[in-house]
Amino acid sequence: MEENVKTRLASIFGERVSFATAVRDQHSHGEGYQKRGIPDAVVFAESTDDVVALVNLCREHGVAIVPFGAGSSLEGHVAAVQGGVTLSLARMNRILDVSAESLDCRVEAGVTQDQLNADIRAEGLFFSVDPGADATIGGMAATRASGTNAVRYGTMRENTLGLSVVTPSGEIIHTGGRARKSATGFDLTRLYVGSEGTLGVITEIQLRLQGIPEAIVAATCQFSNFEDAISTVSAALQGGLRLARIELLDEVQMRASIGYSKLEGFEEKPTLFLEFHGSDASVREDAQAMEDLALSFNGTHFFHARRPEDRAILWKARHNCYYAAKWLAPGKDSMGTDACVPISEFAACINETKQDARRSGLLVSLVGHVGDGNFHLGILHNPEDKAETERAEALAARVSERAIRYGGTCSGEHGVGSHKRQFMYAEHGVAIEVMRAIKAALDPTGIMNPGKLLPEPSSSNAQNTPKYPGMRLTERF
Repeated sequence: MEENVKTRLASIFGERVSFATAVRDQHSHGEGYQKRGIPDAVVFAESTDDVVALVNLCREHGVAIVPFGAGSSLEGHVAAVQGGVTLSLARMNRILDVSAESLDCRVEAGVTQDQLNADIRAEGLFFSVDPGADATIGGMAATRASGTNAVRYGTMRENTLGLSVVTPSGEIIHTGGRARKSATGFDLTRLYVGSEGTLGVITEIQLRLQGIPEAIVAATCQFSNFEDAISTVSAALQGGLRLARIELLDEVQMRASIGYSKLEGFEEKPTLFLEFHGSDASVREDAQAMEDLALSFNGTHFFHARRPEDRAILWKARHNCYYAAKWLAPGKDSMGTDACVPISEFAACINETKQDARRSGLLVSLVGHVGDGNFHLGILHNPEDKAETERAEALAARVSERAIRYGGTCSGEHGVGSHKRQFMYAEHGVAIEVMRAIKAALDPTGIMNPGKLLPEPSSSNAQNTPKYPGMRLTERF
């Protein structure tokens, strides 16, 4: 970065800009994918006007901008691969408005999911998107985050009503609104949700809220194999049971969670973690029906958790899966990756993936949002061991390729970042050129989070060839 740009940053932002090595390194990577891209400076925005000022300066000098929330992303979204300025939105953490009557709220991008739920709990409300990590709402919108509640309440796509975005030209635009439906114009909200900071900086988000259910019951059940667990879930979904959460942990993850989270009474077997929301009568009825189904598919150790403290133990263990897996192999990193396939293909894809993981010789845990076909691997590897890291990368790549082959996607909720760009042509085909045209139109100077989401144009001819026999990229299904 040129010295005159640093001087102007210091003049505009004062103590809200840092050039310190430690601060820059802290903002050079997310949590799961440890390849760093160190920015030349970190700016801590405190208002949308701050973001506008930074965008205008960076556009004038051709300097890259990388939005940064909580740093919990897993696919290299926040690495400053071309240097430039990392824009931290963590200080933009005000809850601007809450309407219990309309079941919505407006927040700044740096508000976290836990912060929001703590604030609105007294009004009998909750925000349903639960990615596990205490991510910022802006980051969740940018990556189209999901989580354990998605099977009932949907992802950030369904729960984002509108946005305020600072465009690469320095303008502030407002998309969507508080009305629950609209038939006017392009759906710009959906364009920016999942754009990973490549089209503009999200500064405010209008969210859909839910009323806290009258009753909540959690449950667990263990199985000897994945097929029985998945068959149980399929039967429950087809039977119309009102499941809010359906999580599947494999035997490796259960070993980790039993040890790390001190889960008592469990064996190292594939295990379902379930939750039912509704009236007291309905959740009792659904929980009992689920138990009957599980037993019919050879389930064992069915356990109901009705007290809040008991439910908290179970879901804290589920949310700590990433750290529990790392606990199994001290000193190793976990390369977290995810994929999503149609429910009908879930069992076959999971079994093939488990066999692949065993052949790799690596310690690998698996967690699935089995209700919507999404699953995650925690691939443990020594980042200092080049051969082992290459094996981990190769396994993660095969997971993405396999999911696409089964008619799914290389990422159900982690996003693309810099780690999964290589699979975008196989999944989207020539539609990538439409995405590239949108990027060029909205960000002609290419300053917004470069090196993320879209593959390089030079690779298009080679990548646009169908990789799997019989699959045409523009007509896969």
